[in-house]
Amino acid sequence: MMRIAVLASHGGTILQAVIDACRSGELDGEVVLVISNNSRSGALTRARQAGIPTAHLSGATHPGAEALDTAMLHALDAARADWVLLAGYMKRLGPRVLGEYRNRILNTHPALLPKFGGEGFFGRRVHEAVLASGDAESGATVHLVDEDYDSGPILAQVRVPVRGDDTAETLEERVKVAERKLVVATLGELAEPRAAAG
Repeated sequence: MMRIAVLASHGGTILQAVIDACRSGELDGEVVLVISNNSRSGALTRARQAGIPTAHLSGATHPGAEALDTAMLHALDAARADWVLLAGYMKRLGPRVLGEYRNRILNTHPALLPKFGGEGFFGRRVHEAVLASGDAESGATVHLVDEDYDSGPILAQVRVPVRGDDTAETLEERVKVAERKLVVATLGELAEPRAAAG
């Protein structure tokens, strides 16, 4: 069974999709830890309601970047996480976590990378930029995480048509629905080699 740690900063809707997929048996996995840099995030609330261990780790709990990196690494190791999923996590990871979990950290981004990615492209800003560009489609991307924002190798994408009457809000909602399905499907594909081997 795949052991998944999820890092999230806000509402936790992607986290909820993963929790639900694990519980229904759609995904052969378990969310073993949820970390947030926001002590009041919906993600932490969802995790607690599901009985999943949580940790608030941020500049408030660990003022130095090195201390925060070390604390996160210890939390992930203690949870024996196989994979780390960044689901709306708004902070850059430290070098120790990146090194220890290299090629085992996934990020989900609400656009078709490499377009509309990088520093400053998050949340509704992404969908506003897509609409301003006049592109006929948007979508979501799951990729491996490296040292830069939204730049690691792409594992999977889903395309979402842009409608003529779309606003940033309506496009965002449709992309979120597709994004949640994409994350669960990608985790499922990553879990299959473990099942075959084990």
